[in-house]
Amino acid sequence: MTAVKKKTSRSAPVLESAPPRGRGRPRDLQVREAILRAAREIIEASGPAGLTMEGIAARAGVGKPTVYRWWADRHAVAMDAMMQEHGDPAAMSPQRKGRVAIKALQRQLETVAEVFASRAGRNMASMLAAADSDSELAKTFRNHFVMARREEGRSLLNEAVANGELRNGIDIDVALDMIYGALFFRLLMGHATLDRGAVQKILAHAIGGLGLSEQ
Repeated sequence: MTAVKKKTSRSAPVLESAPPRGRGRPRDLQVREAILRAAREIIEASGPAGLTMEGIAARAGVGKPTVYRWWADRHAVAMDAMMQEHGDPAAMSPQRKGRVAIKALQRQLETVAEVFASRAGRNMASMLAAADSDSELAKTFRNHFVMARREEGRSLLNEAVANGELRNGIDIDVALDMIYGALFFRLLMGHATLDRGAVQKILAHAIGGLGLSEQ
């Protein structure tokens, strides 16, 4: 009995056959990318109004619970899909040095303009302009898109102060209102063009009042 037990315990350790931990993340990212790609394709074909969680899941080849794992509703998927297509313009690196924060902010604002210059973006802007402020679309736009861009901008303005691009003592919240208020007012009201030139003028006027150092 003792010999048999000893042989069994040494023959095939269970731990050697178990898969290593941590293999799920690359797969998760691939699934997430597939969902965002499916959402963009549906928006391109049918506009934001044609986007449903069922449709996204079916086109991505996943179950609805998988989509809900990352996004609360179809509007959140749409916002992420639109921004992801244009990359992350305000990607931050703690090691970044030099007077480049304002340039990064300008690129972020230009990317927002590019997103809404696309056909899907124009459709989304029209839907937002017509939507009730308490609608799920409007809430998602404020919380998932506007506030996310604003927080990216906060980091960039703080970096600009630290780098000497802007003077010390500025009110960051007021500065954010000046910049993003003008941007999104133009976007939603549609009274004037929102393009790269408009973004540059908005930023130049706002930064001028914040005491931009000589470049």
